[in-house]
Amino acid sequence: MLILFEHASGYGLFRVKEFEEVGMMLPAVEEAIRDLSKFNSVVKLVAFSPFKSGTNALDNINSISEGVVHEDLRLFIETNVPQSSKKQKVVLGVSDPKIGSSISEDLGVSCLHTGVVPEVVRGIRQHFPNLVKGLTEVSASKAQLGLGHSYSRAKVKFNVNRVDNMIIQSISLLDQLDKNINTFAMRIREWYSYHFPELMKIVNDNSMYCKVARLIKNRKEFTEDKMTELEEIVMDDAKVKAIYDASRSSMGMDISVIDLINIETFASKVISLVEYRKSLHEYLKSKMAAVAPNLSTLIGEQVGARLIAHAGSLTNLAKYPASTVQILGAEKALFRALKTKGNTPKYGLIFHSTFIGRAGAKNKGRISRYLANKCSIASRIDCFSDIPTSVYGEFLRQQVEDRLKFYETGEAPKKNIDVMHEAMQEATVVQANLLKKDRKKKKKEKKKGKGDAGDVSMETDANTTADMTAESSMLEEPQKKKKKKKRQSEGESEANVTMETTQELDVSQETEGEPPAKKQKKKKKKPK
Repeated sequence: MLILFEHASGYGLFRVKEFEEVGMMLPAVEEAIRDLSKFNSVVKLVAFSPFKSGTNALDNINSISEGVVHEDLRLFIETNVPQSSKKQKVVLGVSDPKIGSSISEDLGVSCLHTGVVPEVVRGIRQHFPNLVKGLTEVSASKAQLGLGHSYSRAKVKFNVNRVDNMIIQSISLLDQLDKNINTFAMRIREWYSYHFPELMKIVNDNSMYCKVARLIKNRKEFTEDKMTELEEIVMDDAKVKAIYDASRSSMGMDISVIDLINIETFASKVISLVEYRKSLHEYLKSKMAAVAPNLSTLIGEQVGARLIAHAGSLTNLAKYPASTVQILGAEKALFRALKTKGNTPKYGLIFHSTFIGRAGAKNKGRISRYLANKCSIASRIDCFSDIPTSVYGEFLRQQVEDRLKFYETGEAPKKNIDVMHEAMQEATVVQANLLKKDRKKKKKEKKKGKGDAGDVSMETDANTTADMTAESSMLEEPQKKKKKKKRQSEGESEANVTMETTQELDVSQETEGEPPAKKQKKKKKKPK
């Protein structure tokens, strides 16, 4: 029997001695695991294949965790594990049943992961640095630490466009901003009402009140010239006239310039907070459209974000059943009802949805249960879909609308199967269009990248040619000097050769009948 052991430093193959006797005596194996000398008599190292680098180790461990045979592991088993025959049957012990089944399917090696195998693997894990030569406990622990960090980092990696942590922080900040704006606005109302108490009854909105107070300042100095600016803020002629008349006949006390400056600065701070809240709400909308589009279209951005924040993440919300989603946020009331044996709550955070507000008093519990069911479906679709679309959310919202009509009028809604089939058909079309758009964008980016790379390559070619010419000129100078010396030494021999060739040429010219000068010029080039 052979046992495969996967370590952070590499693959190890061990032979178990006297497997049948060992298999019969499991307590003896457990005792032998503790003592290294006894364990050496049971297990012997056959082969060890270290990993080439950290990335190679990460690739191998990822494939093992997924139950896939890596190429390195395939080569290691093929080279070191002998094929079983009639005389000798080879069994490979493996710690993970997934990798064992894949090895048996791909390589035809019979694998075992039960019986004595877990105990032997535990002993190998404990004494692995002592069983492999050249491997120390320090190096083994370093390899395990590095591979553990890289493996966890690769598993924790997430898509930046679908982060639910940002939704949790933004919705909590939005709720905090609402509380702060309300308290600050009440403070300004109370502060400015000493000077102009009638304005509180005329203007009800907090942000509008702050803007009007900052514009009017001292009511005695408010003239008809500021009426146009006041109309832009209030957007109502009757209210503008009422404010102007009340400023003339107000019973408020006089106020100093320093107090007015403080009120004005505080009002401007509150107005800036209101503007920031609007921008934060738009940011939350965009994030919910990217992370949970179906949930946001079904129940709204704020209620959906509160559900995600209360659950902790979108995956936790997707794991919850519909009964838990229904009372999410009303845990105190639920446990109080269970303790006192009273009526349990019908809804929690879902109560802020418009559907429950529109339902009658008798049907509030029924519609909250139905809405919680649809919210759990939408959250699961958002969590596990590769391409997020809001198609399912629109169909689920229409289902809730139809159910409300059924409670009010008795009109029978469509069946859930038919609605889901329609939603699936429409979602496939939308996803195909989104994929086409993504491909077009990638093609455009590739073309742009190629153009930039071409410009860079032209520059690099020019630089390299310049460098090559400079190097060639540097190399040619000593070669030219050597050639000159050779020519000087060979000059005398060349002169003798030219004299002999000229005599031969004169003879050939007389026989052919051509002018001698021309042929001499032609023939003199040959020895050169």
